[in-house]
Amino acid sequence: MNAAPDQHTLGMLIRKLESIATLSNAERQAIQSLPVRIHNLDARQDIVRDGDQPTHCCLILDGWACRYKMLSEGKRQILSFHVSGDVLDLQSLHVPTMDHSIATLTKAVVAFIPHESLRELTVRHPGLAAAFWRDTLIDAAVFREWLVSMGRRSSFEHVAHLFCELYLKLQSVGLAGDHRCPMPITQTDLADALGLTPVHINRVLQEMRGRTLITLRGRMLVIEAWDELLRASEFDPTYLQLEKRAAG
Repeated sequence: MNAAPDQHTLGMLIRKLESIATLSNAERQAIQSLPVRIHNLDARQDIVRDGDQPTHCCLILDGWACRYKMLSEGKRQILSFHVSGDVLDLQSLHVPTMDHSIATLTKAVVAFIPHESLRELTVRHPGLAAAFWRDTLIDAAVFREWLVSMGRRSSFEHVAHLFCELYLKLQSVGLAGDHRCPMPITQTDLADALGLTPVHINRVLQEMRGRTLITLRGRMLVIEAWDELLRASEFDPTYLQLEKRAAG
C-alpha cells in the first residue's frame, strides 16, 4: 500500500546520517527533496530477494528488517539487523545483482528511493556521497565484528555484544535511552543471526536475567547493568563511528 510522502518523510535518513557525519542545511534540504514511494509492509515480508536487480534503494522509516541468506533445507543465516533510518541496499547503486535477500522482521514502513535520484544527489553534493560511503564502510565494520563474535566469542559474549550494538544504534537515532530499547526480534531470529539454536539462546537469556544484566519486558529490552554488559562482551563502540549520541 502506498502512502503520500510529506516533508518529514526522510527525516529518519537525515537523523541516521547525522549520527555518523555532519550535514549542511543544503544537504538536509537536498535529502528532503528526494522522490520516494512509501509502502506499509507486513512482518516477515521480503523486500528484495537474492538475485534481484533493484532500481531503487530501500529506507526503513519504521520497524525492523534484516539481511539474510537461505541455504538448503530452509536454513537461514541472518547477516544484519536494521532499524529506522537504515538504507538496506545502498550497495545496489553500484552492484546491480543482489547476493542476499532483505526482509521485514516486524510490520514496517519503508521508502523506496530511485537509484537515478540518489546518483544525481551524490553528484550534486559530494559531502552526501562521502556520508553514504562512510555508512557502507561502517556496515563493513559491523560485519567484521559479527565475524569475530561468530568465531571467537562465547554464546553469552556474543548475545551481550549484539545487545550493546543494537542499543547504541537505536540510541543514535533517538529510538532508545536510559538503557531501554525496543527488542521485537524473536529468539529464532537471534538464533539465525548468531549461529545458535533457539534453545541455546533461551539459556543465555535466562543466565543474563539471573545475573541481573538485562530484563526483557514484552518487546522491550532493559539493560540493568550497562557497564557489566560492556565488560562481559569486551564491547568497544569505535567500529560504529558514532559522532552524535547521548551518554550510555
